[in-house]
Amino acid sequence: MEYEVLGTEDVPVTDLSEVDGVPPDLDIRPVGRTMGLDNLHVTLWYFEPDEEIQYHAHSEQEELYYVVEGEFSLKLGRSGEAETVEVGPGAFWAAGPEVGHGHRYVGDDEGVVLAVGAPAIEDPGLDPHNLD
Repeated sequence: MEYEVLGTEDVPVTDLSEVDGVPPDLDIRPVGRTMGLDNLHVTLWYFEPDEEIQYHAHSEQEELYYVVEGEFSLKLGRSGEAETVEVGPGAFWAAGPEVGHGHRYVGDDEGVVLAVGAPAIEDPGLDPHNLD
């Protein structure tokens, strides 16, 4: 791909509750896949109150997050050292390989997070408590 321009509405919504074996049951817009990106996972995640991405880690992937809308409670850090941080719109956070991270939407309306991960490989979530 040389270049591409898309609007948010050009990326179809995927309801993860309809995909077997893929937690959590959230709605996403798979931006990177729609644009044909090979080296980045780029996804918009949509949250209702109390929905979350559970605390997890990846073996190789770095992830960067950006809060587009809403208030989130983050759990970040290695097992036994994790911190809880409250963030709102405009906040970034990142986690490297084998570093635990998760977030829960604590707002009242819809929350939206942009997630970017690299490399763009299948790197399923690991239990951070088993990495020590």
